[in-house]
Amino acid sequence: MKHPSLLLTAALSLAAASAYAQAAKTSPAAGASASPSTSPTIASAIDREISLAEKQVVDVAEAMPEDKFDFSPEKLNLPGSDYKDVRTFGQQLKHVAASNYLIWSPITGEKPPDTVNDGKGPDNMKAKADIMKYVKDSFAFGHKAVGTLNSSNLVEPIKSGSGRPTTRLFLATFAAAHCFEHYGQLVQYLRMNGIVPPASRGR
Repeated sequence: MKHPSLLLTAALSLAAASAYAQAAKTSPAAGASASPSTSPTIASAIDREISLAEKQVVDVAEAMPEDKFDFSPEKLNLPGSDYKDVRTFGQQLKHVAASNYLIWSPITGEKPPDTVNDGKGPDNMKAKADIMKYVKDSFAFGHKAVGTLNSSNLVEPIKSGSGRPTTRLFLATFAAAHCFEHYGQLVQYLRMNGIVPPASRGR
């Protein structure tokens, strides 16, 4: 045979392509949340973004021991730092959840729960289990809200919770961006307590 190396290369390329195609079918990171037999929709594409934010936030929350939910960098008394009155770990999570409700509620026109407390969440909520439920419930609300999105209402002018002109598209995606912003802070809180964030652990 004149070109055995070419045949070997072609065979390896075919095998790699087959493996990639199989991974794309099974891995949620490979594409939109819609199944291979279902065409992606506006709602499913944004819902996937929310699912990614939800997993990151919930994972770091689960990783922090309950006795550290009242931790903030202020407790470290670092020389030259300015962490006075920054949110504790638990307050960060309650803020994320309360903001989820406030940002996503105009999409459906539903009134956010009274527990949003100007974006702070319930002041008297301290237990990890209660905070975790509050966070998870807020993401469930987000999934429900984006499930109503379609091409006809996506950029229809509406009012945000603060009364500003906006669109459902902006609100749906901005909430996820806001979650990732605070996720970055929550990750640092874990590391300040000697805990490796779940996303950084070896597989």
